[in-house]
Amino acid sequence: MRAVLLNCTLKPSPQPSNTGALADVVAGSLRDDGVEVTAFRLADLKIPPGVQTDMGDGDDWPRVHEAILAAEILVVASPTWVGRPSSLAQRALERMDAMISETGDDGRPVAFDKVAGVVVTGNEDGAHHVISELCGGMVDIGFTIPAQAWTYWHLGPGPGPDYLDETKGHDWAHSTGRTMAANLVATARALAAAPLPTPAS
Repeated sequence: MRAVLLNCTLKPSPQPSNTGALADVVAGSLRDDGVEVTAFRLADLKIPPGVQTDMGDGDDWPRVHEAILAAEILVVASPTWVGRPSSLAQRALERMDAMISETGDDGRPVAFDKVAGVVVTGNEDGAHHVISELCGGMVDIGFTIPAQAWTYWHLGPGPGPDYLDETKGHDWAHSTGRTMAANLVATARALAAAPLPTPAS
C-alpha cells in the first residue's frame, strides 16, 4: 500500500517545518503498518495556479498527480494562517479539481477507493475549520474520509511558540495522529476488498 503526503507549509527547504514535523508522526505510523510513503513539500515545487492536471512550462504538479493516482492514501498537511488553510493547501485542492472529471480504465472517477486525511498545525485557533475545508474539498474530488482521519496541534488563539519549540499538546496530537494513520489504512484495505460502485450514468 502507498501513501502520498503533501506538506503545504509556506516555508521552502531547508527551513524547519512545524507542519512537516507533525505530519512525520503520521507518516511514521503508516510506515510501521507497511505503507510506502512519498512526501512532497509544495513550497519547493513549481505549481502554478489552475484547475488542470498539467499547466505546462515546467509545471511540477503532474508528477504529484501521478503519485496520488498510484497511491491508496493521501495526507494533506497544512498550517493555519488567519484561521484558514495555507494558500498552497488551497492550490493543491484546486489542481486536484481536474480529478473530478478524470476516470480510470474502468470508467470510474480516479479518486474513488482512495482515502484521505488532514494534519494541521498553528498557534491560533482554527484547526477544525481547516480540517473541514480540506476534507470537504477532498470529498468533492472523490476521496473517502475515514472516521477521525485528522490530527492537529495548536495552543489556542493569539501568537505563541511553534510546534517544534513547545512540547505541550504533543502527546495528544501524536496519539491522534497514530489513530488517524490506523483508520486510513483500515479504510483503504476495506475499499480494496469492496470497491465503491461505478456511478450511475
